[in-house]
Amino acid sequence: MANKFYLAMAGSFYKWLMIGMLGLFHPFYVSVTEINHNAKDKTLEISCKLFLEDTEKALQKQLGVPVELGNPKDSKKAQQLVSDYVKKHLQIKIDGKPVALEFIGFETEGASLWSYYQVNNISSVHKIDISNNLLYEMYDAQIGIVHAQVGGNKKSTRVTNPDANMTLEF
Repeated sequence: MANKFYLAMAGSFYKWLMIGMLGLFHPFYVSVTEINHNAKDKTLEISCKLFLEDTEKALQKQLGVPVELGNPKDSKKAQQLVSDYVKKHLQIKIDGKPVALEFIGFETEGASLWSYYQVNNISSVHKIDISNNLLYEMYDAQIGIVHAQVGGNKKSTRVTNPDANMTLEF
């Protein structure tokens, strides 16, 4: 009798484990933007994490030609493509004033693409307004997550396509 119980439990555990494992492979569409105010240098340090393949597909859709960012033939052109794409789809206002993102560069890490930006002459931050529609043209279920740190205070927010606007107050 005990063996039947353990076999039934093992079967239930196996089904639960397989459903859980299959859940790991379910597609999800997310971008993550991190904003850090560096009070000492009076800068905003911004990084955006996107799925590499999704970014390549978005650029291919926009340009009508295949795009390779993981190992580009023309690194300078790839840098420009990523810079232009993110700047078009991510706008930031600090205390009600739009800021210009200065592109630092990008790198790939496995299935991810990290791009880096800086905004100079930001001595204080009380409110960050973000418009983020990164990869919205690709996926109806795209989510944009933003983490920000100002003066040691950390806040996070998110939007789901079609919503693009978010505000963080410090």
